[in-house]
Formats: sequence, C-alpha cells, structure tokens
Amino acid sequence: MAEAAPAYALSAPKSCARCGTELAPAILSCPGCSALVYADELKRIAADAQRAEDAREKTRAAELWRQSLDLLPRTSRQYATIVDRVTSLNESNAADGRRAEDDRVRARFGKYGAVVGAIAVFLLKFKFLIVFLLTKGKLLLLGLTKLSTLSSMLVFLGVDAAYFGWKLALGIVLSIYVHEMGHVAALHRHGIKASAPMFLPGLGAFIRAQQRVHGEWAEADVGLAGPLWGLGAALAAYGAYRATGYAYWASLAQLGALINLFNLLPVWQLDGAHAFKAMSRGHRIVATGAIALAAVLTHNRLLWLPFFGAGWAVFQRPATRADVRAVGYYVTLIGALSLVVALCRGGAA
Repeated sequence: MAEAAPAYALSAPKSCARCGTELAPAILSCPGCSALVYADELKRIAADAQRAEDAREKTRAAELWRQSLDLLPRTSRQYATIVDRVTSLNESNAADGRRAEDDRVRARFGKYGAVVGAIAVFLLKFKFLIVFLLTKGKLLLLGLTKLSTLSSMLVFLGVDAAYFGWKLALGIVLSIYVHEMGHVAALHRHGIKASAPMFLPGLGAFIRAQQRVHGEWAEADVGLAGPLWGLGAALAAYGAYRATGYAYWASLAQLGALINLFNLLPVWQLDGAHAFKAMSRGHRIVATGAIALAAVLTHNRLLWLPFFGAGWAVFQRPATRADVRAVGYYVTLIGALSLVVALCRGGAA
C-alpha cells in the first residue's frame, strides 16, 4: 500500500504573516510565534466544509476537512479535532447508506420488506461469505477491468509459474489481488479513492491512495484490511480443500496465509507497521506476546519474524492517540492466519 501527496498544491509563503520569521518551504507552523502558516486557507476550507455539512453533503464535507489536515501539524489540537470530525462524518455517511439500502429492500418487497430486511441483517452479521459477495463483490471485480492490473498480473504470473507451476502461481496471484482490494475497500470506507492494484514480479503488489490517510486508527484500519481480505481468500481455499480433499487447495490456503502473516511484520511499509502506529507501548507488548504464543502453539517458524519486529517496535515512539481496536484486530489476524497454516500443514502437497 502506498500513499500519495495531496492532489492540490499551495504556494508556500516565504515569511510568517504574524511575526515576519522566514519560513522553510514545507513548514506548517511558524518556528517563531507558532502561528499556522496556512491559517487563511484553513479558514476558507473550514467555511466551505461547514456549508457542506449544513447542506447534509457529508461526503463533500469530509473531503474538505481532509484537505485541511494536510495543512496542519500532526501534533496540533486542531489536527486531532478534525480527524475525529472526518471519522464521524464517514461513519454517519456509511450509516445513511445502510439505512437507504434497508429502505430500498422494504420498498421492493412491500409488506414483506421488514421480514426480508431482518433476514438480511442476520445474514450480514453472521455470514462472512454472503456479506462479502453482496457488499464487496462488485468492488473486488473492479480491479480486473483495469488493463494495467491485468497486464502486471500476467507478468507476475509468468515469473511465479517458473517456481510454483502455473496452477499454484495463479492461486497466489489471485490471493494477493484479494489482499490489495481489501486496502482499496478500506480506503473507500474512509472516503479516499485509490488506484487498482499493480503487481511487481517476485515482490508482490501495491495500490496508491489519492489522498493521505489521516489518523492512527484510520491508518491501522486500512493497513489491516489487506490481511483481513487475505484471510478470507485463505479460508475459501481451505473450505475447497475440506470439500474436495484436493491437496492443491491446502497448499494455496497455507501459502496465502503465510503471505499475509509476513505482511503483518511491523516494519517499513508493511501492513503490520501501519497497525502498530495506532498502538500504545502496552498494546505492542500484548501483540508481541500473542505472536510468540501463536508461534509456539502452531510451530510456525515464520511467526518469529513478526515477533522480533514487534519486539523492536515496542521501544519505538508509541501512538499519540492509541486505539485498542488496532491491537485486537492485529492479534485476531495473527491467530486466525496461524490457525489456517496449522490446519493445512498435513494436507499441503
């Protein structure tokens, strides 16, 4: 997953409007008087965003508030306040969408709409596969309509086929594609557009967000969505193995789970690093312990990589606004993916 610079550009002032201190090009607050460099632009954006909120244009309002985050220091009180506001708008927008969908179901089925709606809610809560197919199926197929994605997938497939054979290589390519589309879906949920996946032979794939992801929890949510969707792909392959007994499916499920476990390594730009940005030092200690426990219980030596990475991250600067959801999400993925690897160990070819 890669992050893009802001889609707009402002000419940076050469000196502070309040005290006259000379300013570096990329600075956001004056080192002399702490005044915000782009105060006038921030006021304009805030006024536009408020008008959008008043008009109940929540998507537009969130986009405008997100623009202002690019002009504020991350340590400022205003930055934290606006992150909360963007999150609230996105959640409210998603709730409105769910209510609108429920109203469409009720209108379509007339007097039976309430019953159908209740059944749909039950299925959405308890049937992951149905949720995925009904709500994310179109998005999952969207990337396959892009020539850049398809061509890079074919090159990746050709390279991997030399090592794994074309059948297993095809399964790996599709598993990685599902992983990347998980990031795309999470970005969309946070109101951020993203590119279709691009594959790099021998390395993996990436997507590019068209705006920065602001807020520790939002960054963790987007980062962990890839392994979550990757877990879904691995579980689908494991289900096929249990249904058919064909060792190919066990091998694919195991490889897919291992790839996603590797991505949970909390270093560099891997998904685990984004998750750890939303964790306190205590959360990171819990995550490190959970990885060690999973490694011992499943005898999965690959898990010692994220264990040492997490141990190193414990001593790095913790999140300014830690969110317990990040550690819960991370530990759950470590456990579930490790279990898939262990279950497939005897059946993989």
